[in-house]
Amino acid sequence: MAEPKYVAIANKYAADIRKGVIPPNVWLPSHAEIARENGVSEIVARQAVGQLRRWGLVTTVERRGTQVLAQRDDTRLSPERQTESPETTYETEATAGVEVVIDRQSAEIVADEALADTFSIDVGAALIHETVRASEDGRPISISDSYHLPGQSPPEAEILEEELSERVPPESHSEWLGVPAGEPILMVKQRYLTSADQLLMLSDVSYIPGRYRTFSFRMVLPRE
Repeated sequence: MAEPKYVAIANKYAADIRKGVIPPNVWLPSHAEIARENGVSEIVARQAVGQLRRWGLVTTVERRGTQVLAQRDDTRLSPERQTESPETTYETEATAGVEVVIDRQSAEIVADEALADTFSIDVGAALIHETVRASEDGRPISISDSYHLPGQSPPEAEILEEELSERVPPESHSEWLGVPAGEPILMVKQRYLTSADQLLMLSDVSYIPGRYRTFSFRMVLPRE
């Protein structure tokens, strides 16, 4: 699904806000200026500002405009926890007494052209596709789709690249999380690689709105 224009504009401002390029308490351009700078209508500009408000990055003050809010630490998890299982991660984060349920579905598939290109393998080669759904006390909190080479998994990888950004998720993710179709939410793209940058596993993870914030990093994974 193509990213709506207002989401692209909002992401551009969001990136600058989170990097500190646009510091707290600064007033953003007016809707008319945003529209003119991006070649869109004021309706689209208003939608972009509305998305920034939903992400908690700005506030709108009547008759004054849109002001950037101070941001909390963007770190989702400490780097050494990226290799934890969802069970360990969510049980660690959960409030006492909250029941965490992880549902896994795994199947062997054949790589289509896109996946073959991503993994640098032949079209029709075998891949493992795993879907993981997580909930707390019956409330869906995340869903992921992962692909990896047979016999390979994150413990065999040496490098992890992870990028978090607001994007329109696949329909299956929206349905599980109860998010309206086409509504951008926080998604994580993880790439597990060898030291030679051979891709071993690719994951797309979607979270309920407000669960985490955006950041990117690359780390060397510990080896036993």
